Amino acid sequence: MNELIETIVGAIQDKKGKDIVSLDLSGFDGAICSQFVVCNADSTTQVVAIADGIEEAVREKLGQNVWRVEGTQTGLWVAMDYLDVVVHIFTTELRNYYKLEELWADAPMKRYDYEL
Repeated sequence: MNELIETIVGAIQDKKGKDIVSLDLSGFDGAICSQFVVCNADSTTQVVAIADGIEEAVREKLGQNVWRVEGTQTGLWVAMDYLDVVVHIFTTELRNYYKLEELWADAPMKRYDYEL
């Protein structure tokens, strides 16, 4: 799973996604997955580009297809389900509104700085 998260984070960084974090949900009973990866972008176009970049990178590097993708029609919030890992790509405004990380405040969090 670490390789999947690394590939996802790298693809987000390639498309200039912002404030990338992963949340470890493996210690929570009833969690829908083991990990969340969360990021944001300043436009709906960039949100969709990040989702496309993740899908392409994971398929090329790991041979794994996304199980389900929701939200590409509007580009406001895209959720990508890789079964054990769910990726949330928000517009900056929506991320600030929903504060997903605060809902899982007890989950161990890792921040990823942007790599030049």
